[in-house]
Parts: sequence; C-alpha cells; structure tokens
Amino acid sequence: MAPKNGELELRDTMGGGLNLGDGASRRIRGYPIVFNKPSEYIGGFVEYVAPEAVGRTLREGRDVRALFSHDAAKVLGRTRSGTLRLDKDAHGLQATIDPPDPTDPANLLELIRRGDVSGMSFQFTTLEDKWNFEGDVPVRTLLDIEIREVSIVTFPAYPDTSVAVRSLNEAAKAQGVTWKPSLAFRERWLRIHP
Repeated sequence: MAPKNGELELRDTMGGGLNLGDGASRRIRGYPIVFNKPSEYIGGFVEYVAPEAVGRTLREGRDVRALFSHDAAKVLGRTRSGTLRLDKDAHGLQATIDPPDPTDPANLLELIRRGDVSGMSFQFTTLEDKWNFEGDVPVRTLLDIEIREVSIVTFPAYPDTSVAVRSLNEAAKAQGVTWKPSLAFRERWLRIHP
C-alpha cells in the first residue's frame, strides 16, 4: 500500500557515501538523506525529499539514534548524548557518528574503510507530502518528516516494498485528481510483482 501520513517508514539510500575521518579517526560521516534526488522505483512510485522536510527534526532537537542495520540492539550514537550530530547542507542531511569502542559489529570501522559497507538509511514518519500523478509513475515529495533513526546499512538500496495500485489511487483521490496507471506503469509493476 502507499504510505499514509503518520505511518512509520524506512528508506535506504545510496546517498553521499559513507566515510571515516582522516587517519586513525573513529568518526563516521555520511548522508542518510539526499535532497531533490529521485529514489529508485519503490514498487509503485518514485520519491524525493525536499530540503525543508528535515527542518522540524533539527529545529525541535528530536532525539535521533544511529544504528547498524536498523537494529535497536546495535546503537552507534544518539543526538541527546552528542555522539550523533545531524547537519543540513545543500546536498542533504549529514550524519556524524562517534561510535562506541568496540562497535557492533566489531569490524564495522574496517568494513567502512574497505568500502564493504557504504550505505545509509533513515526511518521516519511523514507529516506532509505531495503527490504528482501526471507522468507514467507517480512521484511523491516528502515535505515534512519526523526522523526517528539513521542507520549504516549493508545494502544501500530501497527495501523490497509492495505498493498496491489501489492505495495510489486513494492518494490521488485525496488530492482531488483521477489517476489511471499508464501502460508503462502497469508493465513495470508486473515485472516487479509477477
């Protein structure tokens, strides 16, 4: 189904890469969110994150955690403790993490150094979004979100999501438009959801 405002959602991104500070630094930096860039096809739509979407989380000083693979047992940092810092720039939302010693997994820093782990992800609740149904594939733009956590992930691609066309029609109806999937959309849908 298409996500509804207020539901918890998860996105993995290929973002701005993941790296360690110079030399023997343990500091991890990456972009869990990149602005105004299209997502991969998420099983029914393409998504963008507007720069203003992260403003509420930053303004209100939300307590965000940094995890490994969205596992709450593998905490790497937290905004409240100062071991996770989130900063907005023109590219996106940058996360700077000062991980514990040892990390979990224990070889995380080496995996990042070698390039074996290079992606980030974020978990959020949508407070406001906008849909465009004019093209072959619906486009969703996130305008205001509450970020719950950022994660370092092994597979920097969107999770396998199943989105029902019926739900996209409901989103279109809520905006007062009638959306009928194009032949190209239906063919793409059937390739992903045989």
